[in-house]
Amino acid sequence: MPIAVDIDVMLARRKMSVGELADRVGITPANLAVLKNGRAKAVRFATLAALCEVLDCQPGDLLRWEPEDQGHPVQR
Repeated sequence: MPIAVDIDVMLARRKMSVGELADRVGITPANLAVLKNGRAKAVRFATLAALCEVLDCQPGDLLRWEPEDQGHPVQR
């Protein structure tokens, strides 16, 4: 997937566990794991805003675009 999720980086910088982040954001640890492992198909802006508030960061600190391999077109 061309969107990479860097929640692990911010968790390490903030010295916070996945469980603590999930509790403070108000989502389940399982749903947070799906998001942080790049398996989510979508993320609500409210969830993204809550992540940014708790981690004291910008959306671009959590998400970044990576180009696809040349031989694999983007799926929509």
